[in-house]
Amino acid sequence: MKLNWKSCLIAGVSLFLLFLATHYWASIAGLISILWASAGTLLLGAAIAYVVNILMRLYERKIAPGCRRPLWIKARRSVCMLLAFLTLLAAIVLLLNIIVPQLVSCFDNLVRALGEAVPELYAWLDEHFALGEYLREQNIPTDFTSIDWRGILEEYAHVLLSGFGGVMNAAVTVTTSLIGMVVTFFLSIIFACNILASKERIGSQFYRLCGRVLGKDITTRLRHVLQVLDDCFHAYIVGQLTEALILGVLCTLGMLLLRMPYAPMIGTLMGVTALIPIAGGYIGAILGAVMLFSVSPYQALGFIIFILILQQIEGNLIYPRVVGNSLRLPGIWVLAAVTIGGGMMGIPGMLIFVPLTAAVYRLLGEWVNTPHAPSLAEKISALDKGAAPDDKCAPVPAPSDPPPPTPVPPGTAQRRKRKKRRC
Repeated sequence: MKLNWKSCLIAGVSLFLLFLATHYWASIAGLISILWASAGTLLLGAAIAYVVNILMRLYERKIAPGCRRPLWIKARRSVCMLLAFLTLLAAIVLLLNIIVPQLVSCFDNLVRALGEAVPELYAWLDEHFALGEYLREQNIPTDFTSIDWRGILEEYAHVLLSGFGGVMNAAVTVTTSLIGMVVTFFLSIIFACNILASKERIGSQFYRLCGRVLGKDITTRLRHVLQVLDDCFHAYIVGQLTEALILGVLCTLGMLLLRMPYAPMIGTLMGVTALIPIAGGYIGAILGAVMLFSVSPYQALGFIIFILILQQIEGNLIYPRVVGNSLRLPGIWVLAAVTIGGGMMGIPGMLIFVPLTAAVYRLLGEWVNTPHAPSLAEKISALDKGAAPDDKCAPVPAPSDPPPPTPVPPGTAQRRKRKKRRC
C-alpha cells in the first residue's frame, strides 16, 4: 500500500481514537449502557412488531386479497393489525386460563401432601434415629401446641415495626418498577403499531439512505443479508410454534389416555417450554414430574417414562420435518448456539442465537460455494499491491472510443417516406 498524506492521516486518527477508547473505556461503557437502556423500549417495540407482522401478513394474504374498494384499501392494514394483536391476546388468555387454575389446585395438593408427610417423616426419624430425644435435649419443643405463638407473633411484629422504613422503601421500589414496566410495555406497543402501519415506507427510506451512503453494490449485499435473516427468523418462529403446538397436543392426549391428572396444564406447559431449543423439553418434564409427585410418586415415574418416549418421537420425526428443514442447520451448531446464547443472555439468548446462527451458516455457505471468486487473502494482497478491489482483482480497463456509425445505404430515406404514405 502506498504511503501518502491521506493514509498517514487515517492511520493517525485511528490510533488516536483507539487511545481514547482504551483510556476512557469505563466512561464509554457507561454511555453505551445508558444508550442501550434508553433504546430498550424501541427494541422491544421492534421485536413485537416483527412477531405481529407474521400474523398480519397471513391475514393480509387470506382476507379479501383481490378487493379493490377504496374503503377496504384504506382500512385493510388497520383491520389485519387489530386481528393479529387480538389473536396473540386470545392465545395468552387461553394459556393462562388453562395453566393458572390447575396450578393453584396442584399447589394446594402439594401443601396438603407436605402437611401429611411431615408428621410421618418425624415419626419415622423418631423411631429409627431417636429424633424426639435429641430435640428434647436441645430444648426444642416437639409438640406444636406448646409453642409460644403469641411470643413469635410479637417478635415478628417488633421486627416489622422497627424496619418499617425498609419495608416501605421496598414497597415503593417494587411499585415504581412495576409502573415502569407497564409504561415501557405500552410505549413498545405504540411503537410497534407505528412500525407496522408504515413498514413499506420505513423500508424504502432505509434502503435509499443506505444506497446514498454505502453505494449500490453494498446496499444490494446488505439487502440480501437482511432477507436471509428475515427468512431464518420467520422460519424459526413459525416452526417452533408449530412444533410446540404438536408436542403440547401429543402430551395432553397421551396423559389423558394414561389417565394422569393435570393433563391440560402439563401439556400446555410442555408446549410453552418447547419454545426453548433442546433444554425446553427437559424443563417441562421436570416441572410436570414435580406436579405429579404431589399426587403420586408412581404417576411421576410413569410421566417421566412417557416423556422420554415422546421426546424420542419428537426429536427424530417431528422436529427435523417442522423446524430442521426450514433452518437447514446441523444439530451441533444448534447446540453451540443454545450454549453461547444461554450463557450470554439466558433464555432470550437461546431463542435469538439459533436463527442468527442459521443465517450466518447460510451466508457463509453461499460465500464459500461461490464459483470463480477470489479468496479473502487474494483481495487483501491485491489491495496491498494497489490493484482494484473488485472480484477479479484486475484493474478497470480504460473506456475505448465509440465505434464508427454504420453507413446507411442510399435511397433508404426515400423508401421510408413511400412506406409512410402507403400507410
